[in-house]
Amino acid sequence: MPATHQLKETSFAERCYRLLRKVPKGKVTTYQELAHGLGTKAYRAVGTAMNKNPYAPQVPCHRVVKSDGSIGGFAHGSQKKIAMLKAEGIEIKQGRIVDFEARLKSFS
Repeated sequence: MPATHQLKETSFAERCYRLLRKVPKGKVTTYQELAHGLGTKAYRAVGTAMNKNPYAPQVPCHRVVKSDGSIGGFAHGSQKKIAMLKAEGIEIKQGRIVDFEARLKSFS
């Protein structure tokens, strides 16, 4: 009998983390962009996955911001998120990414 290969089902969160690894330092993406990259509109589910990210900082959930360029939430607090983004060369003024369009990593 030939060997059969079982496909391992990957959870939604794991798929989010895999995609997020493609966002380089100095760039950000959005919950919406990640969802679109996964072929869904489950933006809130992406946010939940980011909040529970067990792989940080290798999976850089601090690089996920709101679609309007504002910082959004972070499990370790928004000040920590801002500090991490600034350390990667991202400028933030009044809670928003400066030059948001130029910094945005899109998956659409």
